[in-house]
Amino acid sequence: MIKKIFVFILLVVSIEAQSQVLISLLLGDKINSDGLEFGLEGGINYSKISGLETNNFHQDWNMGFYFDIKLKTHWYFYTGVLVKSNLGVAKLTDNDIAFLGIDTYSVDGSYNQKVSTFIMPALAKYRFDKGFYFEAGPQFGLMHKAWVEFNYDLDGKKAIIQENNKDMIRRIDAGLAAGMGYRFKGRTGWTWGVKYYYGFIDVYKDRAGTKNSSIYLKLNIPIGASEKAQLKREGKAKKKAEKKLNKGL
Repeated sequence: MIKKIFVFILLVVSIEAQSQVLISLLLGDKINSDGLEFGLEGGINYSKISGLETNNFHQDWNMGFYFDIKLKTHWYFYTGVLVKSNLGVAKLTDNDIAFLGIDTYSVDGSYNQKVSTFIMPALAKYRFDKGFYFEAGPQFGLMHKAWVEFNYDLDGKKAIIQENNKDMIRRIDAGLAAGMGYRFKGRTGWTWGVKYYYGFIDVYKDRAGTKNSSIYLKLNIPIGASEKAQLKREGKAKKKAEKKLNKGL
């Protein structure tokens, strides 16, 4: 029962995620406050799946939104959803291809496993006064679709063939993540960081020991937290305080 509820929650989050990114661009100025930072996260991740013969990282880009919630001095709770995020592994070997049972072709090329996954971190973050931070905690994933991609060269042009293998892969992924980064000085609040993730759930239903892992290089951009937006909020707060003071007189 608990698993079904967890799946339902992730489904709701993933369905709403793409529309929320657009909404965040429109309402970010109203969402951000002293105790809550809201914005977009984007970057590149290098992932692979253990338990296969290949040991080559699959490179892809990711994008989503985040919440940085202040708990107390220096401590924050970091969460959100990576709406566009692919895990997987590159350059499958012949034995890997045989295990997956996918079609092969007579031309030279590379076979790569891709797993489109909605990623949801739930990390405790500690910010130092100098701008550096460390974060760690659980991270969850919901598989949206999965396929093996065959990349080859056709008369000097790159071509791609995809074969769906979603039924072989578990929908839920969960593990631990840890990372560090730096928040730039000033009112813009841009943050860059690096994060490592290791999954505890087997990726493939029929093979034990196949775990996701990924290295994320990321950039966080607060929405509505620019110098102009903050000055605007400060001006509104000042006018509001002045009105209250005048009423009191």
